[in-house]
Amino acid sequence: MSERPWPTEIRVRRSEHTVSIAFDDGSRFVLPAEYLRVMTGSALDRGHAEERPPVAGKQGVGVAEIAPIGRYAVRIRFDDGHDTGLYSWDALYELGRDQPVKWGKYLADLERYGLKR
Repeated sequence: MSERPWPTEIRVRRSEHTVSIAFDDGSRFVLPAEYLRVMTGSALDRGHAEERPPVAGKQGVGVAEIAPIGRYAVRIRFDDGHDTGLYSWDALYELGRDQPVKWGKYLADLERYGLKR
């Protein structure tokens, strides 16, 4: 079994609308609130089996609060009222590591559906 990166620091930078997170493998990510918001795992936003349009119109969203959920995740409450997104440490690491690819796909999906950030 391989060791999974463990967070060593997480900070909300409200004025920059970002969350910065550092891991014990030396990785550091600065994740825009908009990116976290549109990548939420919420079934309401993502749907279940059927494909749904991407979450749009979140360009100015910020993080209102981050609360720990046990030792495995955080709940991020956004200033647009959305608070059902649980982000495990693995998910945050993946979002940081794969940000260019995931963000590019998100922008392409917005365009495909005729939606705006």
